[in-house]
Amino acid sequence: MDHILLARLQFATSLAFHIIFALVGVAMPVLMVLAEILWRRTGDDAWLALAKKWSKGTAILFAIGAVSGTVLSFELGLLFPRFMLQAGPLIGMPFSLEGFAFFLEAIFLGIYLYGWNKVSPRLHIAAGVLVACSGAASAAFVTLVNAWMNTPEGVILKNGVLEGVDATAALWTPAAAHEIAHMLVAGYMSTAFAVAGIHAHLLLRLKARGQGPTSPTFRLHTKALWIALAVAVPFTLAQPLVGHFAAQRVATLQPMKLAAMESLFETRTHAPLLVGGIPDYENERVRFGLEIPGGLSFLAFNRFDAEVKGLREIPKADWPHPIVHISFQVMVAIGTVLAGVSVAVLVFAWKRRAWLLSKGFLRVLVLCAPLGFIATEAGWVVTEVGRQPWVVYGLLLTRDSVTTMTDLEAPFILFTLVYAGLGIATAFLLRAYFRSSLDEKGGHAHGPVTDPDA
Repeated sequence: MDHILLARLQFATSLAFHIIFALVGVAMPVLMVLAEILWRRTGDDAWLALAKKWSKGTAILFAIGAVSGTVLSFELGLLFPRFMLQAGPLIGMPFSLEGFAFFLEAIFLGIYLYGWNKVSPRLHIAAGVLVACSGAASAAFVTLVNAWMNTPEGVILKNGVLEGVDATAALWTPAAAHEIAHMLVAGYMSTAFAVAGIHAHLLLRLKARGQGPTSPTFRLHTKALWIALAVAVPFTLAQPLVGHFAAQRVATLQPMKLAAMESLFETRTHAPLLVGGIPDYENERVRFGLEIPGGLSFLAFNRFDAEVKGLREIPKADWPHPIVHISFQVMVAIGTVLAGVSVAVLVFAWKRRAWLLSKGFLRVLVLCAPLGFIATEAGWVVTEVGRQPWVVYGLLLTRDSVTTMTDLEAPFILFTLVYAGLGIATAFLLRAYFRSSLDEKGGHAHGPVTDPDA
């Protein structure tokens, strides 16, 4: 296999693994802080138990995310040394800021975990809020690097070398706003739906064992479900608006990426919006797709007669891979499904609240648990593969930035196996942790929790 493809695959595998933990680091602190606030306002110890369990789960995932993120930073230098040589002075600032945010997150997470009886309630909640803010800031600073790669500023290309470095101008580029918004909203949506799905699964198990609302464990999982849905619903319904804004920015800033997303081959006005379909690059058409006349022109430029650039504007050898179209369709389809479920949650909460705990709807939530993460992975495929053949759009080609080292098969296979093993171990660890600590026979199920460190 070509060493360029192997380098890209290894980095993509590392990023696909790490991004799950990055999303969790953004959203889980919000959930744990909300649970603590509700405990302090109501005195209901079920909220306290929930806050403590979520905070410990957050710490486990934070540790794994820290390790996988460190691996990514090493891989940038090892697999793409010429990219780091030329772009390092520009992306060094956001990476440094991300490191600062990461350290703040670690410090305040430690205070939150071990400060229940050692700091005042306000200070403890403030520590949790700072964990949430630091997690969001860390994700935002990393996304700034990707935004610069998509819309580079603060540098010029001269004789094949990036010169005239202005790190301040490179910090905030035209793609920054929509990429950060899209990423953060995805983090809250994906994690909240995953949490809702996990507790929906546990509620189904309790129902199968004959336990109901009088059971303390059933009450705890119900409360967890309410918080998760309270976070998931607004962010899920906001995501289509954020995504529309992002697509319009891509139409202006990276027209060939939009063309690849929609598999539009010919530049045209009244460009149709494509739903589904399998791209056929050989014959320059899409099989099995449904076209909505003028839909793409309107969504991209708010006019049905707007001209949308097609892939034929660039050499065929430079066309992004057809997986961009498929990944985009997967992302949009999942977003539509989750938005529909969110609307159902609002309707049920208003008209038929008991339906939210029905077996049928709980099963729906279980099925939705991984969908947000899948959509996020698909979105990253769109933004990364859609930029090809450029690693820095319009300035630096991927083939000119990759290591010249060959024989990358062994590290690729090794890293893939390590990530697979680590992922399985994490899943089993969290499963065992929640099953043992939140089981009906656990200490929290028999009475109120008077000692937060119990």
